[in-house]
Amino acid sequence: MTMAPQTTALEISIDDTIRIVKHTKYGVWDFFEEDDPSEHATMFSEFRVKARAMMNSAPYVWRALREVLSIPGCKGLVFLYTGSNLVKSLVPAVSIWFQGQLIRLMETAIETGHIDTDYLYFLCAGRVACSVASDLLSHLSHRFRESLNLHIQRTFALRTFSAYARLDVPTFERPDVTQRLGGSIAGRMHRSPPIWTPIDTMIGLFGTFTQAGSQLAVLFNALRGRGDSAKAAAAVALAAELMPLAVLRSGMFSSRKASAVTSHDPDYIKVQGWKHIVGHKTYRKELVAGNLAPFAIEEYRAATERLGDAGDVSWNEVQTKRRGAWRTIFSTKHLFTNLPQIAFTLHAARDPRHMAEALASLHLVQTSAQALSSSIGRAFHAANTIGGSLSALRDAYEGGDIENIVPDGTVAFSPSSDLPTSSGVHIEFRNVSFKYPGTDNYALKDVSFTLLQGQLCVIVGANGAGKSTILKLILRLYDPNEGTILLDGFDIRTFKLSDVRRAMTVLFQDYSHFPLSVRDNIALGYPDGASTDEQVREAAALGGAAELIESLPRGYNAYLRSHVPSMISAPGSGSRSLSGKPFDSKAVAKAANIASSVGRDLSGGQMQRLAIARTFMRSVRAESQVGLLLFDEPSASLDPIAEHELFTRLREFRGQKTMVFSSHRFGKLTRHADLILYMNASGLVESGGHDVLLERDADYARLWKMQAEAFL
Repeated sequence: MTMAPQTTALEISIDDTIRIVKHTKYGVWDFFEEDDPSEHATMFSEFRVKARAMMNSAPYVWRALREVLSIPGCKGLVFLYTGSNLVKSLVPAVSIWFQGQLIRLMETAIETGHIDTDYLYFLCAGRVACSVASDLLSHLSHRFRESLNLHIQRTFALRTFSAYARLDVPTFERPDVTQRLGGSIAGRMHRSPPIWTPIDTMIGLFGTFTQAGSQLAVLFNALRGRGDSAKAAAAVALAAELMPLAVLRSGMFSSRKASAVTSHDPDYIKVQGWKHIVGHKTYRKELVAGNLAPFAIEEYRAATERLGDAGDVSWNEVQTKRRGAWRTIFSTKHLFTNLPQIAFTLHAARDPRHMAEALASLHLVQTSAQALSSSIGRAFHAANTIGGSLSALRDAYEGGDIENIVPDGTVAFSPSSDLPTSSGVHIEFRNVSFKYPGTDNYALKDVSFTLLQGQLCVIVGANGAGKSTILKLILRLYDPNEGTILLDGFDIRTFKLSDVRRAMTVLFQDYSHFPLSVRDNIALGYPDGASTDEQVREAAALGGAAELIESLPRGYNAYLRSHVPSMISAPGSGSRSLSGKPFDSKAVAKAANIASSVGRDLSGGQMQRLAIARTFMRSVRAESQVGLLLFDEPSASLDPIAEHELFTRLREFRGQKTMVFSSHRFGKLTRHADLILYMNASGLVESGGHDVLLERDADYARLWKMQAEAFL
């Protein structure tokens, strides 16, 4: 299929600056690439940038090396690893020397008619020894490297974990922070430690340069004394191997640019969407129940016909077409491969008596050139990636110093203060406005209210009115853009964050269930590791989850979700052993005690009961320290009976604590509330007690009557 790429230049305004972006159309694909003319001034611009970055990162490398050598057991492993790599890098040169000596021995035998058999055996044994030594050293080097990775990973995994754990919500949500920390923590902590990677790369580079230099030295020595035509033929052989590599790797020095690829073709998007629908279990019920198969087939057929051949082009094929220059280089590689044979043939034709030596020399030069090309290729690759490893090293040291957006306070907030939290917390919002990071619309606008100690507040209103946002601001997950929040009469920002959150317990609407056991999920409500089984059971009972947990196969030790992969494999159905016995995987599964996570088998209401139990855990463990209970849609997934039981327990359990609910089902709550906040998209509309708001006969009263009529 022939594609005619269409390229246009786009002017994009970013921060009042005009940027030029090239747009190239490849069939259904749109490729966008920045175009900065200043980058074309020299092909070595990126090389200079990388060299400068390496120099700036040198202090981090020395720091990393000192820390690695200080880890118990690592100093010896580093020297063993470096030594094995160095010795391994010299083995190819020794092998070339033995091969060169074999050629000289052959020449002597042809000229004199006599061969030194002892020396021949020695050279053959040397070649074999080189092969054995290379394999043995590679094995040892790999073992030393793995041991170093394990030692270093154990030491520095805590640093990575801590860097992630200490981030507050708005800081963690920043894309640049996630990128700086290296993306997914699970993936990062399974890779080589960033503190070791650049050191490992430099050790590899040192070995690679040693190998390439020793190979060249031995090869030139082997060719010493030969005629100019033989040396010229050898030079052609080296060029044949190195030139394609050098041209290809020269792309390393070209300027890298920001780019993006996507497809806006509606038919292509539709085809991919239907493929996903029919290929995934998620949509199977609706696909079958809705009798969608005939429609899906027709939609897919029509879209693929409209696409034609363009729909068959993958992005990898487009990338290949974009790299047409490299394809030209590779297409000429066969010519480079044949040049050495032609050169050595012409050399041998001038002196047919030495045809055998010429062929042996050709083999020596080609083998050496291939090994040298491989070494230089590895050096190019290492040099091209070391910038990234140095950047990761710098981030590993600086990641722990990322400043949180929500600053910590300095004043203690504890039960020993003048207004102990055991009697509740006084909350006041003064003209509070807030926008979530990266958005232009206000989630809250000029909200003011006062909630006295020990009072019950219910926030009602439509979805998106800002009910959950109020709770997040009280917890200082975020700080308001405008206005002030007071806690017991003082600006909440003056108190220590740990003290404020220790005095509160919260159940979010989008609550989390951690990939831990049921017991650990509940105990995390008071995370000091000292919760007893009795306290966990008490919290479970308060949350209405005790009976549910007892019914689970492993009870409190059941895992809601496990990230440890388990697999059972067995021959196909109907397979039998040699004795004719059918294979049965049940015994293996029972012995391995493999059980699936229970979270996928629980309903939304059951999962919410477990989350409520965790919320109660803090009050069970630290009755006097908790003065504020926050609940965000706590009964959203509960049936009416469970909802009634929950609200009854909460009212009985509350005592003198301040309690704040957000809910859109508020009939059982608002009649007992001291303060009701009715909100909509424009902000706080009404506030007051239940009877007062009903007498006012405004928005709250209409919503109350609407919900009440549903039960009449």
